[in-house]
Amino acid sequence: MNALNITEYTQTLGSQAKVASALMAAASAATKNRALRLLAALLRANADALQVDNAKDLDRAVAAGLAAPMVDRLKLTPKVIETCAQGCEQLAAMADVIGEIIGMKQQPSGIRVGQMRVPIGVFGMIFESRPNVTIEAASLSIKSGNACILRGGSEAIESNKALAKLVQQALAESSLPLEAVQLVQTTDRAVVDQLIAMPQFVDVIIPRGGKGLIERISAGAKVPVIKHLDGNCHVYVDDPCDIDMAIRVADNAKTSKYSPCNAAESLLVARGVADEFLPRIGAVLAAKGVEMRCDAIALQMLQTTPATLVLAQESDWYEEYLAPIISIKVVEGLDAAIAHINRYSSHHTDAILTRDHMHAQRFLREVDSASVMVNTSTRFADGFEYGLGAEIGISTDKFHARGPVGIEGLTSLKYVVLGDGEVRI
Repeated sequence: MNALNITEYTQTLGSQAKVASALMAAASAATKNRALRLLAALLRANADALQVDNAKDLDRAVAAGLAAPMVDRLKLTPKVIETCAQGCEQLAAMADVIGEIIGMKQQPSGIRVGQMRVPIGVFGMIFESRPNVTIEAASLSIKSGNACILRGGSEAIESNKALAKLVQQALAESSLPLEAVQLVQTTDRAVVDQLIAMPQFVDVIIPRGGKGLIERISAGAKVPVIKHLDGNCHVYVDDPCDIDMAIRVADNAKTSKYSPCNAAESLLVARGVADEFLPRIGAVLAAKGVEMRCDAIALQMLQTTPATLVLAQESDWYEEYLAPIISIKVVEGLDAAIAHINRYSSHHTDAILTRDHMHAQRFLREVDSASVMVNTSTRFADGFEYGLGAEIGISTDKFHARGPVGIEGLTSLKYVVLGDGEVRI
């Protein structure tokens, strides 16, 4: 497409989404839920065909030398497809919050004032790799009564097109507008520049991908952006703690999967338990080929571990590796752990493993992150695992939406006022 056609194409997407958003806002809960259940059934029925299309993207990605974490995120396995289908069904089973009125209070003047939850309108989603995001975004958009414009990465174009066709089939069979979910059909990056600068059509932009993509979108957008730049997640092993549990949870947080943004990238260990904990977790991580970038104290304690040990640099405390690498630091205790996390964390997800209730409560209150956990793996920081049905992304912003963004993150509140002829004196 030339520049003029790109502008016309993007404007058409925007105007169609705006019209569709009004129809979606008025759609009944039963109609939206029917579309979601149909979509779940279509995903299961077309699982084999989806994997054929996904294989085309995977072959092209490998041939192009795409980094291993990106290739991993690109895979549309039977398990991923089933999770998407279950997410649609989970959303369909949830209460419809659109139109809900909260906080209604009688005022001295006689009027009653409350707030109603309403759809945002139109959101633009710009994402890389993971084709399952197409379904997560579409299903959440349907449930929340919004319209969306989805622009996936070129590396997943065949998978995304196949998934988008199923979404539109579900919409059509439920008598909902096809334009409620539109996938950008071109990989031309100029569409992104247009999409993020159309406040007349788009109410919010949600980028989901690498730090470079999100920084570029945030810098150029003329509409609000819901974002997180990276996922430098911490696990802090406290004194006292259950050592066996701490080993199991820390291992899972790091090694269950290396590529997600909720994987642990930094391990903090209280000095009081380091002698017992570090050699044992070091052996576990070494057996899985994880490189450990340690402060001087941790490095000394792990010298007998047959593993790749590296003296950590200052930059390691900030790093999101998305790889079998973890930074390890021995800290004096809770105060030092909280201070370290608040300085170096990306404010995504951080966990404490402890047997001290007061330490747990302080960690929950004082760690400034979107998700803060006690005695469990950071890998649970996910909309599906939180019972949201799916997530549009994980926000590390502090306004409007924070943490996994589900239905409520795609809505707004407007004031409603009920009266019986009152006038202001």
